Amino acid sequence: MKILWTQVARRAFAATMAAVCLFASMSLQAAERNVLFIITDDESPTLGCYGDTAAVTPAIDAVAADGMVFRNAFATTASCSASRSVVMSGLHNHRNGQFGHQHHYHKFASFNDVAGLALPRVMANTGYRTGHIGKYHVAPESVYHYETYLKANSRSAVEMADTAKDFLTNQEDDRPFFLYFATSDPHRGGGVDKTSELELKPDLFGNKRRRGAYPGVEEVFFDPKDVIVPAFLPDTSETRAELAQYYQSCARIDQGVARLVEILKEADLYDKTMIVFTSDHGMAFAGGKTTVYEGGLRVPMVVRDPYQESRGVESEAMISHIDITPTILDFAGGLDREANAPKGLVPAKKLRNQMGVSPMDNHNGNKPLDQYHGRSWMDVLADPAKSHHEEIFASHTFHEIQMYYPMRVIRDGKYKLIWNIAHALDYPFASDLWAASSWQAQLAKGLDAPYGQQTVGKYIHRPEFELFDIEADPNESTNLATSSSHTDVLEAYQAKLKKMQKKYDDPWIMKWDYE
Repeated sequence: MKILWTQVARRAFAATMAAVCLFASMSLQAAERNVLFIITDDESPTLGCYGDTAAVTPAIDAVAADGMVFRNAFATTASCSASRSVVMSGLHNHRNGQFGHQHHYHKFASFNDVAGLALPRVMANTGYRTGHIGKYHVAPESVYHYETYLKANSRSAVEMADTAKDFLTNQEDDRPFFLYFATSDPHRGGGVDKTSELELKPDLFGNKRRRGAYPGVEEVFFDPKDVIVPAFLPDTSETRAELAQYYQSCARIDQGVARLVEILKEADLYDKTMIVFTSDHGMAFAGGKTTVYEGGLRVPMVVRDPYQESRGVESEAMISHIDITPTILDFAGGLDREANAPKGLVPAKKLRNQMGVSPMDNHNGNKPLDQYHGRSWMDVLADPAKSHHEEIFASHTFHEIQMYYPMRVIRDGKYKLIWNIAHALDYPFASDLWAASSWQAQLAKGLDAPYGQQTVGKYIHRPEFELFDIEADPNESTNLATSSSHTDVLEAYQAKLKKMQKKYDDPWIMKWDYE
């Protein structure tokens, strides 16, 4: 049968073929080995992929089902700015200089020479275009510098994703992208739910008042009776009401992740992009955020590396926030594994000149900053059975400027030792945690009122050492530090802690010798 081609048909066919060729060209030109790094604010591993039956997180669970879930991922400090400085530097906060909050009168900031190791700078040096959207909360900008800063409501991950679309799909720049995507959810904020029947009203955790919704978001509302109360919290009406708000905020994040995945797939970038999902630290409840208990340090870590053969797997390897920068840099091909530093590390003096900082500044705390504390776990992605750190070290000093309470932690698969260096002080409260109805309800009952695995009084007045058999007692219910049968264990872990402090140049190591 003959096909008669009209002039119109020929033009239509030519236009169609041109469009097909253009699409194919764009797909072929899409840069390889992109990185989408998602970090939430005050979120514990309350995700379906971690076995949380109350959570509504289908998008993150889908990423996990096609990637890896790290079951033992830890922050090094449960404080926003300090933690983010660790994530973006690969250095413990006591060494990078960001001891506490960056904003307002708190004014903590990292040393200038951290710039040579800082995640956005080393990714740019490795040939990436770097972008940031959402919560920043570190200083100075000259150290943690991104090429592109995008603005959107960080309480709506969907809006953030739509705002980031042009950056993610940019075809005019042939460099791969690195996007730091930081939500403000599920941090406390936005007032209290005045519709609650409780006398002490629950915080809204960024949710809209009166069951309102953010544009493009189908809000998920939770019944307090259906939430999961973690062991470190009291199972009370006030706690459940606040957790219902918290879970709603987490569900909103998931919809943003779904939109990001949709954007990547539409642009043929999903199988060319590593996705990392984590949080700065645990949930914003007393016993979580600002503490070095498990509720504060345990974080989600879901990773999908499209270049790995292993998919839908879990790892028991212990990893830490100090590992994030060297791992992402390793994925990008910019890590000198032997030196555990960026390839072609830019000399500190050259960086200072580029940054235009004062020669009188304290640039490095009187010791060169030329190597990461953390280590890449790319080999664990390739082999889920591999281990990583034998021990996890945590370093907390400040949250808000008025909250001085240095704590140091050594933890392995068997025991966990907490050293409360300023144990003579009452434990200080972050302003939002002090106001929390879940805390105030128990405080009103007196110091002997139960609070999770302890009492209100014991939460406030802590001993110098807390030793837990974390393998047998994962909820940290029994302090073994004063147990005569664990004296040898206590001394052994004190020695391990000192060794780790020395390794990581912790100034607070001197507290062993006086006070």
